[in-house]
Amino acid sequence: MSNFAKVCRATVIPAMRYRDAPAAIEWLCQAFGFEKHAVYANPDGTIAHAQLVFGNGMVMLGSVNEAAPHAALMRQPDEVGGVETQAPCLIVSDCDAVYATAKAAGAAIVMEIADMDYGGRAFSCKDPEGHLWNVGSYDPWAG
Repeated sequence: MSNFAKVCRATVIPAMRYRDAPAAIEWLCQAFGFEKHAVYANPDGTIAHAQLVFGNGMVMLGSVNEAAPHAALMRQPDEVGGVETQAPCLIVSDCDAVYATAKAAGAAIVMEIADMDYGGRAFSCKDPEGHLWNVGSYDPWAG
């Protein structure tokens, strides 16, 4: 099997859509510590494309756009009963500190912080638009 992955910083980058992408960008930076790498706004103030970095990881996001070619394939959590089929995982050095900042920013905690059987501490929460985020200190690369 050939390896199609490009040699770069991260080869898997979640892409998300938000109704209020400018507010989501600010919230993700405040709650989790993301940093703005690039933000491209449309003339109407919506976000055409944004890249937020977290360590050597990244999420890309933009405003919900019903005219986009793939719009019919995407829904917001509140349109499908608040469920998700996938959720980004953030690997953090201090899970308790991120839990505190996320909770202070208004994250809806769906799994309280706890020690995991497989190692590390973790919690899960939803952002203001209902997207699920998993946060933990377990490093799957550590062996």
